[in-house]
Amino acid sequence: MPTLHLLRHAKSSWDDLRVRDHDRPLSDRGERAAAAMAAYMRQSGIAPDLVLCSSARRTVDTLARLRSGLPDPLTVETRRELYEVGADDLLELLRRVPDTAGVVMLVGHNPGLEDLATALAGPDSDPGARKALARKFSTGALATLAFDGTWATLAAGDARLTRFITPKDLV
Repeated sequence: MPTLHLLRHAKSSWDDLRVRDHDRPLSDRGERAAAAMAAYMRQSGIAPDLVLCSSARRTVDTLARLRSGLPDPLTVETRRELYEVGADDLLELLRRVPDTAGVVMLVGHNPGLEDLATALAGPDSDPGARKALARKFSTGALATLAFDGTWATLAAGDARLTRFITPKDLV
């Protein structure tokens, strides 16, 4: 059963307003949240076969802090086309994932991730996870969706949202 983990980057810093959006680093709060999420992933046994990561600094930095909670070696593809894209583009990218990747983690941005998770979550989704997702896909949050079929055929409503957790849930 293919599984998709959607991880929004941790909180970024706005300390230097001259820094371009793509180049913003994590804030101190974001670094702490990413460390907490790394521990959670390790304890939960989250082990992606493939990580697709936006090229933005805050997503790359988030993933770097998560590495201790993920298996090694890990296949990571950092892609510019994951930056500032909507749910439809993200879904098209996921449809090109080879079926040899049973578990994929996508590290990206809102509103694309939230819209994708909401669109994919079908009627068999966990009610508590669905309610939490509807509140807000906050920075550092993780949504897990499982589905039958192949990546190429993944469509709206096909997946079961099985988990939605935020860094605040871990404190």
